[in-house]
Amino acid sequence: MRKVILLLSVILLFTSCGDYQKLLKSKDTGLKYSTAENLYNEAKEEDSRRKYRKALRLFEQLVPEYRGKPQGQKLMFLFADTYYELNDYYLAGYQFERFVETYPESEKIEEAAFKGAKSYYFLSPPYYLDQTETQQGITKLQGFINRFPESDKMEEANNLITELRIKLERKAYEIAKQYHHTESYTAAITAFDNFISEYPGSPFREKAFYYKFESAYLYAINSYAYAMPARLEAARDYYEDYKRYYPEGEFIDLAEAAIKDIEQKEQQL
Repeated sequence: MRKVILLLSVILLFTSCGDYQKLLKSKDTGLKYSTAENLYNEAKEEDSRRKYRKALRLFEQLVPEYRGKPQGQKLMFLFADTYYELNDYYLAGYQFERFVETYPESEKIEEAAFKGAKSYYFLSPPYYLDQTETQQGITKLQGFINRFPESDKMEEANNLITELRIKLERKAYEIAKQYHHTESYTAAITAFDNFISEYPGSPFREKAFYYKFESAYLYAINSYAYAMPARLEAARDYYEDYKRYYPEGEFIDLAEAAIKDIEQKEQQL
């Protein structure tokens, strides 16, 4: 019985595959449309990437055929959403944007606009790479928020923007810290200064204040004697900045140890 069931399953699989290949070559757009929609719905229910891919091949053939026709609106949304479900976010974002531009009065406009914007969020790379897509994601999501201020996706859109902004902040912070680690202390101080000004609410703000101070401290104590007094004084000012904002901060013990060393060196000088 098991062998019979297995054999029937294999026959059914090959028969259905053969029918699908024939359908791809067919000119029966009505049958293609109904089959593609069924495959899409089944893929949604079963979370089947295989069925999404099969639906997509039919959608690719159908979209040009139905452009400007009543069925075109639904077809174009399903086409874009299939790319989205297959994690092809470049094409999903593009197709959703086309849908929004082509059908601004559609009942699917909000969903399409959100998924189109979110596609750019998914395209955002790790912080250490070029962040062009991250900037685009922020712009697209902010555009969605501005257009649909009453959307139930508002909270999610704001959270996604926050994630992308933190990624930009981390990149800027890590660049400044790299100057610090490579002992380019004056460049580090400038970079941390710029970071603090540009990202006043960043979760990396305390670290930026501390490492700006530490950069100034290390720059001072490694200077020639004639330049040391002024540089020690500058480091002291940065210490005061850190202590004023973070009197019980993560790095306060390190900062206190460094300021004691500064005081000793000032006395020696």
